[in-house]
Amino acid sequence: MLFKLLSASLLSAFAFLPSPALARSGCGYASHYGHGDNFHGRTAADGSRFNAYGLTLASRNLPFGVKVKVTNPATGKSVIAKSTDRGPFVPGRVLDLSYGTFAAIADPSKGVTKVCYRIV
Repeated sequence: MLFKLLSASLLSAFAFLPSPALARSGCGYASHYGHGDNFHGRTAADGSRFNAYGLTLASRNLPFGVKVKVTNPATGKSVIAKSTDRGPFVPGRVLDLSYGTFAAIADPSKGVTKVCYRIV
């Protein structure tokens, strides 16, 4: 009985903390996809047709359809992209950007760049 009471108290005490799965912002490494990898034109996880040259991104956690401001902290360049897909599936990366989104903030030949993002 005491255990149940303590468990319920602890759960309610931490209920106000944001879930890491629904982080509204963050920083980390992002890669790009869609150019030369046969993803262009396929169906994205949200059901839309993926356009490699559009302004979209893939996230493991962000809800589909949200607009996300993605900034390259090294250059200060930023772009607003829509979450339409799931990924990245490479450890250590926070986002997969469409080729068009990546090219708006960094040189695509680098393949990976540090970004900061936030839902707008």
